[in-house]
Amino acid sequence: MTEPATLIFRASLRARLYRDIEVSSSSTLADLAEAMVAAFGFDMDHAYGFYSKLTGKLFDSPQRFELFADIEGSGSRSVKGTRVTTAFQKAGSAMTFLYDYGDEWRFRVEVIGTGQAQPDANYPRIVSKIGKAPPQYPDIDDE
Repeated sequence: MTEPATLIFRASLRARLYRDIEVSSSSTLADLAEAMVAAFGFDMDHAYGFYSKLTGKLFDSPQRFELFADIEGSGSRSVKGTRVTTAFQKAGSAMTFLYDYGDEWRFRVEVIGTGQAQPDANYPRIVSKIGKAPPQYPDIDDE
C-alpha cells in the first residue's frame, strides 16, 4: 500500500472550535505543531509535545514526542525527527498536543482524512476554520 501524499488533521480546543490542516505526509511533528499554532493565531514561542493519552496525566503517555526529547532520560521521541505518518498511522488516529507547559493549551489532534498533493498548493494549509480562536494571552482585565 502506498503512503498518502497528504494527511488532513483536525486540531480542536473543543467541539465547535477547531482547524482542519492539510500537511504533506513527509512533514514532521514539528511542522504540524507550527501549522496548528499559526492556525489559531498563537505565537510559536513555547515548548510543546504530542502525547498518546487524550485525557489525564499526559506525561504518563506510552508514546510521547517532545521538543526537548534530547534531554537525557526524557523517554520521549523528537518532534523534529518524527514524521507525521509515524505518529499518526491511520485515519482516526488521535493524540493530545500540549502547547505551552505553563498555560497548558490542550488540543485534540486527529487524522480525519488523506489526500493527494495539488501541484500548485503550498503545505501545510488550512482547509477549514470553525469557531473564533481565543487569545493566546488573555487580558488581565478579562480574567
